[in-house]
Amino acid sequence: MKVFLYISLLFLAVPVIAQENVYPAKKQEGTLMIRNGIVHTGTGQVIRQGVVIIRDGKIQTVSDHAETVPGAVVVDAAGRHVYPGLILANTDLGLREIMSGVRATNDFYELGDYNPDVRSIVAYNTDSRVINTLRSNGILLAQIAPAGSLLAGSSSVVQLDAWTWEDALYKADNGMFLSLPGLLKSRRPGATDLVKEGMKRIDALKAFLQEAKAYSRSTEKKAVNLKFEALEPLFAKKQKLFIHADISRQILMAIDLAKTFDIEVVIVGGSDSYLLADLLKQNNIPVILNSIHALPTLEDDDVDQPFKTPAILQKAGVLFALNDDESSSRYRNLAFFAGTAAAYGLSKEEALQAITLSPAKILGVGDRTGSLEPGKDANIVITTGDILDMKESVVTEAYIQGRKLDLNNKQKQLYNRYLHKYQLQ
Repeated sequence: MKVFLYISLLFLAVPVIAQENVYPAKKQEGTLMIRNGIVHTGTGQVIRQGVVIIRDGKIQTVSDHAETVPGAVVVDAAGRHVYPGLILANTDLGLREIMSGVRATNDFYELGDYNPDVRSIVAYNTDSRVINTLRSNGILLAQIAPAGSLLAGSSSVVQLDAWTWEDALYKADNGMFLSLPGLLKSRRPGATDLVKEGMKRIDALKAFLQEAKAYSRSTEKKAVNLKFEALEPLFAKKQKLFIHADISRQILMAIDLAKTFDIEVVIVGGSDSYLLADLLKQNNIPVILNSIHALPTLEDDDVDQPFKTPAILQKAGVLFALNDDESSSRYRNLAFFAGTAAAYGLSKEEALQAITLSPAKILGVGDRTGSLEPGKDANIVITTGDILDMKESVVTEAYIQGRKLDLNNKQKQLYNRYLHKYQLQ
């Protein structure tokens, strides 16, 4: 009976996941010219009458003067804005489809405290309907990360136009993910001391990492340990440790781990990062701020503190990125979070950089994407208005490595369906 039930659920889930009439684009060949647009390079520069020339998937030139290129396909972006593709810095996109309703569509969490050998990329589903919704909002790349109770496994960066996970892969196993215990005291009488219990788990984690580091240095391994093997890139600084840490105690513990094991660390979440901005700068530790459209972590914080934190980090010189991990809206409001940050202290171009070039640098792909500069991949978004403003932003074209994307999605299909039904077109 159970087997029959699981099979039935699987067949019910398939139509929900697939989107049969949206195909990945073919490789871009020849020359493409985008001209007359307001070009935001992602480095702080804005070119009012800009020209972007793309050849074989790469940006060749970005300038303020038109030129004639024989045989080029020309896109006239007059009156529109041209941006680098947005980057979702930390997500379970493609690993979680129907939040908790259909278990067969979720593959983002492993049991146990130590799973460094888990690779999220092999579970990434390129047929997710959520992907098409994100592309329609200008999000073209994402870091696909696993979840777990402690050491969750490795993440990878993908581009959002592919047939398979192998095609989608942009940078493999760039990060290792760690979720620290809460370390927040409970005010209930007789409650378990969560700080004490959390520190015990962290001590055990340090012991595990010490053994793994000793294993990585050993020249004569008597037996293969797959979990220790998976951590070797971390100790060789070929990989970063992304640590979920919100409150000050957790962030201080993350800094301690970076120093103790001489590894590169990135804070994910970072609600209290504004309190430790100078310390983060001194230790060269970047921050990925999750959804800033949220209440503050602690009851003593200002109610608008999440909105102000990006500007505080910017002023302190901390490298940071904005992220959308909202499960209800499925990550599509990334640009509008940046718009809120711009209303609370960042300039428009600084806010744009927090969802383009800064996450690219943090994820280790800043040499390939994140800005409109010669030699980089042509990951480009064109909009009718300011991409940070939900009242006027409409994405009209998007390109990944020069390939023009089909921006159709299930929501647009349903919208058009009912316009047709009620003869409102």
